[in-house]
Amino acid sequence: MMTHLLCSLALALAADPGADPIAHWPLHQDCLDVSGNQRHGANRGVAFEEGWAVFDGRRAFVEVAPGSIPMGTQDFTLSAWIQLDDRGDDVPGDILGGFDPTARRGFNLLVENFAGVTSSQSNWGNVLFGIDWGSEPIWTDRGRPGNAAWVAALTVFQGSLFAGTYEPGPEGRGKVYRFLGGGDWEDCGNPDGSNSVLSLAVYQGRLHAGTGRYRAGGSALPDSPNQTPGGHVFRYEGGKQWSDCGGLGEADTVYCMGAFAGRLYAIPIYHQGLYRFDGEKTWTLVGSPGRRLMSMGVFNGEFFLAGNEGNKQGAVHTFREPSEWSFAGGQAGVDQVYSFAVYGGELFAGTWPEAGVFRYGGERTWWHAGRLGEELETMGMAVYNGKLYAGSLPLAEVYRFDGGTKWTPTGRLDWTQDVKYRRAWSMAVYDGSLFCGVLPSGHVHSLSAGVCAGYDYDIGSGPCHVVAVRDGNRARLFVNGKPASEREAARPERVDLANSAPFSIGRGSHDFFHGKMRDIRVYPRALSAEEILDLHRRESR
Repeated sequence: MMTHLLCSLALALAADPGADPIAHWPLHQDCLDVSGNQRHGANRGVAFEEGWAVFDGRRAFVEVAPGSIPMGTQDFTLSAWIQLDDRGDDVPGDILGGFDPTARRGFNLLVENFAGVTSSQSNWGNVLFGIDWGSEPIWTDRGRPGNAAWVAALTVFQGSLFAGTYEPGPEGRGKVYRFLGGGDWEDCGNPDGSNSVLSLAVYQGRLHAGTGRYRAGGSALPDSPNQTPGGHVFRYEGGKQWSDCGGLGEADTVYCMGAFAGRLYAIPIYHQGLYRFDGEKTWTLVGSPGRRLMSMGVFNGEFFLAGNEGNKQGAVHTFREPSEWSFAGGQAGVDQVYSFAVYGGELFAGTWPEAGVFRYGGERTWWHAGRLGEELETMGMAVYNGKLYAGSLPLAEVYRFDGGTKWTPTGRLDWTQDVKYRRAWSMAVYDGSLFCGVLPSGHVHSLSAGVCAGYDYDIGSGPCHVVAVRDGNRARLFVNGKPASEREAARPERVDLANSAPFSIGRGSHDFFHGKMRDIRVYPRALSAEEILDLHRRESR
């Protein structure tokens, strides 16, 4: 009888995913591992509140000793409950990190809010789980949306990738397209007859597009015969339907859009000023730092804006409601600041005229972080699977940041002949890949590094259960107990993730986590979908 009971108990424990974690940090009031394996975490500034660990997005994280979580060739499952900070004044950052950026080995699990990817807000509340083993990057041509000469904007919205285009010629109309896979794009319409849709952003769960009368001479191309003014923002209603949300004063071009602290902001390109959306069709001019703006970034509670300085002393400013502007320092030799990105817990800016990248040191200080080869301009920048990538002009190359001042070329994306400039401009992380839109071929390309699984929907600010599974050379992602995506390595390689990086809760290659976490678990195997659903049901009670 006793033998029968022991066998039944053993079978029950084997079927219970809660019975075999090799590490389990409840994070209710401390950073102790309750699995019995003594993998206790060191608290680096985390607070505790009502059964949750609170991460401030600046410095707080939990550190576990390097090598204490075996992840070389072994399968594993990571489980975490998270709740994002809802103020919208910082990027959410990394949930869990175990990645060596020098060797490019390990895993990344993060939430993506990318503002300042040149003219658009490319990702909002999306989750990415990636593994890499020092693999070689693979670029794939994803076709040309319509008659695009320039893919000026890329944004992820409700599980799809959308592109905004500039289309030349007398009948050229800038449009929004939805990616259908392969090299196919669906026409989602032209909101107002102008020649370009230069900016895209998701705000309050809706896709917004900014239109313009783009002067192609700025890219050393013939100007469009279509001189229909833009300058309005439109809300997508599905199909080819758009609702007018109003215009930016007398401006004829909405160049850049993004959200900060719960408000949507926009910048015109040929006029000075920052505009705030106040509902219906009202855009309020909230001031200007005295120069033309081009880019916006969100970092550690501050709203950064910069642009076309024209004085070899590139200036960055911060804005605070209702109309307070502060100087945040400049970069010597810089005329224009095109983009912002947060990487390794720091803010980076991409510039012209020597394709320099600078990182913010605080207190109006910017440090030179290298140059993209012999290029002239750094445009779109985005974090993907543990690394920072940046696009360039005039060859439309994409470089990978490898620390210090080192930038490694990963590929050239536009080979158009007899033109002065080629731009690798817009970027977004979608379907487990990094997408990049270019000028003047008007194509979109995607990069795969390692293997990634993504959740291309906004997870919102409520409690959310995220589970990441490494299963051989596959990455699987589950959100709130349901399968989100699954991807397999493109090449049959031996996947060894062994590295010397510490296992971190609330810190990784992107940024410190901003929000709350609880119930972090690590399993030394790939849990099944049924086990993950059961774990979600039990922990959500």
